[in-house]
Amino acid sequence: MFYATGNQMIYLFALILIGYVLSKTGILPKNTSKVLATLENNVLIPALVAGTFIRYFTVEKLKMAGLLFGGSFAVFFVILPAAIFVPKLLSRDRNIRNIYTYGLAFSNFGFMGNSVVMALFPEIFMEYLIFTLPLWMMIYVWGVPQLLLPNPETETVKTRLKRFLNPMLIAMIMGMMIGITGIELPKAFLSVVTTLGNCMSPVAMLLTGVTVASVPLKKLFTQPSVYVMTTIRLILIPLVFIGIFVLWNPSNTLVICAICTLAMPLGLNTLVIPSAYGKDPTTAASMTVISHICSCLTIHLIFLLLKFILQK
Repeated sequence: MFYATGNQMIYLFALILIGYVLSKTGILPKNTSKVLATLENNVLIPALVAGTFIRYFTVEKLKMAGLLFGGSFAVFFVILPAAIFVPKLLSRDRNIRNIYTYGLAFSNFGFMGNSVVMALFPEIFMEYLIFTLPLWMMIYVWGVPQLLLPNPETETVKTRLKRFLNPMLIAMIMGMMIGITGIELPKAFLSVVTTLGNCMSPVAMLLTGVTVASVPLKKLFTQPSVYVMTTIRLILIPLVFIGIFVLWNPSNTLVICAICTLAMPLGLNTLVIPSAYGKDPTTAASMTVISHICSCLTIHLIFLLLKFILQK
């Protein structure tokens, strides 16, 4: 467990440091964060989403997905009220509340979650990927268009439709259609999609470093509400669900899949997507850095507790 999470943290923070140094030394131009965020929104994230659904949204895999899909949706809708209510207590700023809501509703279950599951529970890795598909759906049907993209009060129907039909949602729909129909695509096309998707997290962490370089470090680590959010995301939510699972006693596979999505740090989209639209990235950068640092310890504690409970 330590090896799996430790390697990922070293990798992530090395990329953050590279972005930070390149920005501080002036090697990167001033508009780098805008360029990287735009690249992420329009190319890399859509490629990651499309590739995920092309590979895993297939008839064969969906035949075994009933319980996993049901469990995934149940976990999401149990969290949702708290994700909406708690941020209202922490901030009056609508954009910050939206970032907090997204952070509580969706963790970094893709990049970090995949690494933890591959290292600790390789025998259920396929089930975990299927379990996370509904979460991907909710991210790009609700999370991104409603919480992270610009949402002015006076927007027109056309603007609202454009915000909803963003590149990430379109990529998800295309991936679902290709996956479920089993259309054979050229290997070169799939390689391009896979390679671009694999670039999403590294570029996001470089963007984090560039963003952190523009924010005073004191401001980055002195936002009390971010620590409250991190505590809720990394400790309180997993513990509540472990308690629910003790009372409910579902299958071990479902429990592991759920906790692996719930115990991960806050997702990267809160930084990447708003940055492309000129929103203040300070809070999102603070959440990204602090939650990933703290998760080095909390992931171990949560899984040690889970292991103890599953062995009883």
